[in-house]
Amino acid sequence: MGAKTTILNLPAEELVHPGNRACAGCGLGIVYRVGLKALGRDTILVVPPSCLTVLQGLYPIAATQLPCLNVTFASTAAAATGICAALKAQGKEGITVAAWAGDGGTSDIGIQALSGACERGDNFIFICYDNEAYMNTGVQRSSTTPRGAITTTTPIHGKPQHKKDMPRIMAAHGLSYVATASAAYPLDLYDKIKKAKTMQGTKYIHVHTPCPPGWGFDTRYTVTVGRLAVETGLFDLYEIKEGAFRLTGASKKLVGKERRPVSAYCKTQTRFRALTQAGIAEIQRQVDAKWEGYEKQKQSPVRNNK
Repeated sequence: MGAKTTILNLPAEELVHPGNRACAGCGLGIVYRVGLKALGRDTILVVPPSCLTVLQGLYPIAATQLPCLNVTFASTAAAATGICAALKAQGKEGITVAAWAGDGGTSDIGIQALSGACERGDNFIFICYDNEAYMNTGVQRSSTTPRGAITTTTPIHGKPQHKKDMPRIMAAHGLSYVATASAAYPLDLYDKIKKAKTMQGTKYIHVHTPCPPGWGFDTRYTVTVGRLAVETGLFDLYEIKEGAFRLTGASKKLVGKERRPVSAYCKTQTRFRALTQAGIAEIQRQVDAKWEGYEKQKQSPVRNNK
């Protein structure tokens, strides 16, 4: 891969037009802009109903300059598989197929088709931008909504269940490449997408994507909130390449260091207003236990089948 990307060597070409329909402060806007720079022009996108369909607009007007197939909620990975097959039949090489879906279209409605594609090893990149609820349809809880978060379908005490660990589920499929990233660390995301392009089979990247209206914070604090998720150890930046796990970027630097308290993250968002001190303390214990594992074993509990 060579030297890590910096703001000085990030490609200047923009593949997203400056005007779009995203909310102010949308974390997806950062993820999409930088992600398309990494993917490049020789890319076909597959997108289910989501905030991204709103951001990029509908035919004949679109914010993106790349060809994009809008599909049904459950068929994102299946459609990407079909595009890969069509390109192969036409003898067209060097074209990247990239599926972009939210957490609902990935961890809930789309997981069956995605799991099937992973089992077959279909050659495309699947990027989940995880804003931790069904934001496009009114902030309903999803399986990646964190425990204690208020949504319109968990309005009083917050979601009682823990967040589904999609990267771990994907790693269990024995993929060549699985990674996590954050909208608050766009250059780390860029490097991981570039790396995924060099790998064969299904590649999965899970991106933590702060959402001001859904999470309840001022639009100017999107990057601040995203960084706090990493600095507290709640969300880890890592990659699993051919079965080898390693922490990356800001998370790698936290091993053996003091992390910010989980409460610092929770108090920035109104969605956690129902969390009690005991609830926050329990989350802190879980995060501490996870990081003790990193520090003692120098490896993740995540495994895959390779």
